[in-house]
Amino acid sequence: MEFKRVERQGVIVYLKHLKQSKQLRKFGTIHYVSRKMKYVLIYMNAEDVNEVLHKLKSMKFVSKVEISPRKEIDKDLEQVRGTARENLEDFD
Repeated sequence: MEFKRVERQGVIVYLKHLKQSKQLRKFGTIHYVSRKMKYVLIYMNAEDVNEVLHKLKSMKFVSKVEISPRKEIDKDLEQVRGTARENLEDFD
C-alpha cells in the first residue's frame, strides 16, 4: 500500500479578534494560535493556497495574511557552525 505525499504549506493569519480563530478550521489544520500577537498558523495543501488566501483576505476579522517562509529557509547548518567556530577561535 503506497501513500501519496501531499505538499503542505504554512499560512500565517493575523486576526483582529481571536474569537473567530475556530472558523479557520475549515481551511486547514490549525497548528498554533498566538493569543498575545493575535495570529493563527494554519497548514493546508499547497495546491489550495492561492484560493484560500483570497478567501481569507476578504474576511472582516482578518487583518493580514502571509505565507510562511519556512520553505525558503536554508536547513543546512554547516555554514553556521563553521562561522561560529571561526568566531570562537578569533575570540580566543
